[in-house]
Amino acid sequence: MARPQPNLLVAMASAAVASLPLGAGTAFAQDTESPPLPPLPMVLYTVEQPVRVVALTTELENPWGLAFLPDGDMLVTERPGRLRLVSDGKLEPEPVAGAPAVRTTILGGLLDVAVHPRFADNGWVYLSYTKPRDGAGEETTTALARGRFDGERLKDVEDLFVANNWSTSPFNFGGRIAFDRDGFLFMTVGERMEQDRAQNGADHGGKVIRLRDDGSVPDDNPFVGREDFAPEVYSLGHRSPQGLALHPVTGEIWEHEHGPLGGDEINVVRPGRNYGWPLVTYGRDYDGEIIAEQTSRPGLEPPLLYWVPSIAPSGLSFYTGDRFPAWRGNAFVGSMMTGRIRATGHVQRITFNDAGHAIQREPILFELRQRIRDVRPGPDGLIYVLTDESPGALLRIEPAAAD
Repeated sequence: MARPQPNLLVAMASAAVASLPLGAGTAFAQDTESPPLPPLPMVLYTVEQPVRVVALTTELENPWGLAFLPDGDMLVTERPGRLRLVSDGKLEPEPVAGAPAVRTTILGGLLDVAVHPRFADNGWVYLSYTKPRDGAGEETTTALARGRFDGERLKDVEDLFVANNWSTSPFNFGGRIAFDRDGFLFMTVGERMEQDRAQNGADHGGKVIRLRDDGSVPDDNPFVGREDFAPEVYSLGHRSPQGLALHPVTGEIWEHEHGPLGGDEINVVRPGRNYGWPLVTYGRDYDGEIIAEQTSRPGLEPPLLYWVPSIAPSGLSFYTGDRFPAWRGNAFVGSMMTGRIRATGHVQRITFNDAGHAIQREPILFELRQRIRDVRPGPDGLIYVLTDESPGALLRIEPAAAD
């Protein structure tokens, strides 16, 4: 696939930029609460076809990650620290026992969940989470744990990786997990609102890390043997990466991350590459000040595409099913808000031409006005969505008959 050039999302830019809280000084100066879900099921209209949105449950608390088991059941994380099982389309009343103890913060807690590519043989489930230092105190970091799921509880749970980006900041943990075709595990680690971490090779903050499935470091990681880099580091120069997915055709790992005010990015993650934060960015700081004078520099990887204004992306996946034939090969990105405006979350469907250029970006589910935390295609060919609300919902997108 040819190397695409960056693309700029301009829809709604004027209205969004006019509403930016330039004097706010923090990422969460505005109210981010969404209105209640409208009555479901509901038929909504997309460019390609009408879809039906069904709520499987509206009884979750800030759900964050979603993974499918071989039998079609789902594991869902709730940020306060609970792992939930959805069986036969219904939420089991009791959480799955055995999840690691987490420190819940504004953006921290129990984060992503992934199942081993050979789960049917070994039962391994992987969880990323916000870990408190020594179980107490205010410092936290991003950690990766693994346990065996027996259908009712997690057993033999242990930490495989604990990032060294300890901080009292409640923001930018990262935590997305993806396996590649060779069975290596990739995980994102945020820079905790401390920009210099992203360019410090010895710090896990602002990095994509690569591990074997047991947490050990692959010998061919790009910085193994260098004293100035942690061996787990696969790429650097990231900010707050909350999307990670295996491309179904190329086998590459794609990542997306939050910019500050503008400058959210999708990147193709390649070994040893530097993606530029905070040396280059298309965004400004939350007080409106310029972070970097340049948007590109030699030796730094440009984004595959970027957004101005920000859409606050979370969750990334590719559709390969049969229920939506026109959407095959499309990327789906969850959005929690557009341009810092509350109740503007949606799912963004991105199409590509044969050269790999992003050519369309369609917001869907915008009518629900919810913060979308994760979006995943299911083994049944339907699309599943988590709303980052309390109460939060697990939604299913189905084809609907045209009027």
